[in-house]
Amino acid sequence: MPYEDGPISGEQAKLRALAALREAITRGDMAPAQRLVEHELAERFGVTRGGIRAALIDLTAEGLVERIPNRGARVRVVTLDEAVAITECRMVLEGLCAAKAAAQATDEQLAELAAMGEAMAKAVADGEPLTYSALNHELHTYIRDISGQQVAVELLERLNAQLVRHRFQLALRPGRPQKSLNEHLALIEAIRAHDPAAAQDAAHAHLASVIAALRE
Repeated sequence: MPYEDGPISGEQAKLRALAALREAITRGDMAPAQRLVEHELAERFGVTRGGIRAALIDLTAEGLVERIPNRGARVRVVTLDEAVAITECRMVLEGLCAAKAAAQATDEQLAELAAMGEAMAKAVADGEPLTYSALNHELHTYIRDISGQQVAVELLERLNAQLVRHRFQLALRPGRPQKSLNEHLALIEAIRAHDPAAAQDAAHAHLASVIAALRE
């Protein structure tokens, strides 16, 4: 994309490149093992190569990018074992957020959770796994927001960003959305009942199911 005033440089360039690259990777627009060529990305995002280089350093620290000696950078490939380990960590943090959400959700937030559950059920009934996957992600994000546990939220954002490929694969696996739906509805009901222990257990059960599905 051309920029009439020339490429942006400095900290502003890094921040623009960082946001754009992170979004592209987490949305699945950049595939695992895809090479990240500095001059191509600089032209694409209208920033200097220095801005791209600085952004890639930060994304490497976040686990989204890996640098291969003498070959440059690429989108990091997360192995199955790594995906399981990441999900095990998610289990603890998501359980914490679910318990916090159950303790303090407002009536308005509970109504929104119920609406999300209905939308997820409709997506499954209509045979729309990618829509269901997007709603799944939206639900977990909303529960984290309700929890107010900002430290857990920031950690989960970094962990979840590394699981894009595995999340899409699970979403498209026959029968998986139906099973996942029941787990999410149980989580929603526990939060709506203001039962922190049940909400935490439901979050743990769901992610244990995700781990089992990853290993199949």
